[in-house]
Amino acid sequence: MTTLPTIDERGFTDLFLNGTPLIDVRAPVEFLDGAFPTSHNLPLMNNEERHAVGKRYKDNGQDAAIALGHKLVSGELKQARIDAWREFATTHPNGALYCFRGGLRSRTSQQWLSDAGVNYPLIEGGYKALRRFLIETLDHWVSRLPAVVVGGRTGTGKTRVLNACDRAIDLEGLANHRGSSFGAMLSGQPSNIDFENALAVEYLKLATDSSERSVVLEDEARMIGRVSLPQVLRNRLGSSPIALLDVPFEERVQNVLEDYVIDLSADYQQRDGQDEGLKSFYAHHENAVQRVQKRLGGDNTKQALRLLENAHLKMNDSGDDTGFRHYIAFLLQRYYDPMYDYQISHKQSRIQFQGNADDIVDWIAHQDLSNV
Repeated sequence: MTTLPTIDERGFTDLFLNGTPLIDVRAPVEFLDGAFPTSHNLPLMNNEERHAVGKRYKDNGQDAAIALGHKLVSGELKQARIDAWREFATTHPNGALYCFRGGLRSRTSQQWLSDAGVNYPLIEGGYKALRRFLIETLDHWVSRLPAVVVGGRTGTGKTRVLNACDRAIDLEGLANHRGSSFGAMLSGQPSNIDFENALAVEYLKLATDSSERSVVLEDEARMIGRVSLPQVLRNRLGSSPIALLDVPFEERVQNVLEDYVIDLSADYQQRDGQDEGLKSFYAHHENAVQRVQKRLGGDNTKQALRLLENAHLKMNDSGDDTGFRHYIAFLLQRYYDPMYDYQISHKQSRIQFQGNADDIVDWIAHQDLSNV
């Protein structure tokens, strides 16, 4: 019998550094709970089949469960799943496959593929081993690599600074959320496990590049939307030097307008059509204002909603965004800036530099050079 190829933990680093395409043969419900950035879910069994086999295992043991699995996934259905794996393997000949523990499901999938003429590597230990590797990677490198934290008021364009730095990790990009109560994206957020896995891969890439130069991160709260930052990263953010970004107020208003009004309304209209999209966009802001009512205060909340309604009507009637500029300025002055002033007052000792975007990028670059 042909010995089929496997990848053990010694090859895990290369898997993630090379962006190796992976077949995840677990059921869709397992995949949604957590997977890896280059994983594609091509399950051996769907959710219902997995549930039935699991119940049979519990009631009658392993042999009966295996027999049921082969009965449920047979004939044309079996061939369709093999064809999907074979197509993926042909497109990604350097890939690999895994199940939860590297056990029966992945070995069955690998054998069926081999019988179809394709010898595809199996990851020993499966998802569980890969996940453990990334958790250990994240803990190790977040603790070891120095960091610089880019801070600044809402609308200063901190993400733009990150994009201009060589060794930056965009936490909000990984979380698919802009980090504020208004910052939800239409495409939704990853699971917390997916976020942590993607973050670990980013750290692994930077660690391989150089273990001495600083990682550039944005100053974030404990949560980015519904995604929670790992404790090791929160510790790093809370102890690292801060470079504070200064931007004129009107420029901040313009930045917020572009991100939260122009781009966001376009996204909603692309998804829902023009009329329904504008309604959805308005509801997005209305709901966000109401979520912050407790901190904003009753009178300010009413005023913000009036400004929002006037801005929405003006935009619908003539495409004029002036009203949204007033609405944004009000929220910055009454909600975001007071909250920021309170938070930054507890971080004064860590502020090592303050300036505009170009100044900060230059300062970070020179800081890195001093550590090389």
